[in-house]
Amino acid sequence: MELRDYNGTGRWSRDSIIARYRQYCRDLGVPEQTDITPPEQSEGDVRWVYPMMHEVIRGIEAGDRACIALGLDFIEEDQHFPFGRTIKSDVARALRRAELDEGQKERARRRIVSMLIQGKVPHEYKQYAKLLRRVGVGEHWPEVEARVSRENPYVMRWFRYFRQAFGR
Repeated sequence: MELRDYNGTGRWSRDSIIARYRQYCRDLGVPEQTDITPPEQSEGDVRWVYPMMHEVIRGIEAGDRACIALGLDFIEEDQHFPFGRTIKSDVARALRRAELDEGQKERARRRIVSMLIQGKVPHEYKQYAKLLRRVGVGEHWPEVEARVSRENPYVMRWFRYFRQAFGR
């Protein structure tokens, strides 16, 4: 049987994500409230395993703290995934609507600011920018002003967006 698994490998394999979800539940002292098992479909000799991050997104939207932690892990990841651009946008959108604690807000800030400074502003950065706007830039604005590449028009678009959003 041919297997078409749209989940990642290594740290982002199905088994690894499930193990990390369970570990986050234990670490946070919360019950496993979301079934993050990915949907599967079989037809003939082909079995498809769809991205389980869609289930994690549903958990984020339901307020599952372990899913929120997985979502933050996912946006911090530079690895490319099948449908990654869309899924990363959806994860950032779900995180924007979730109740994040201060540590989680800081993780999001560090990642989004770091991407801007490095000049990494992919398609999903639009949703990352909205997430940063919601959680605030914190103490990172001086670093952004000092280190952002003013020669990169894509970076400058987001720099101007943040400057306007944060009244700087």
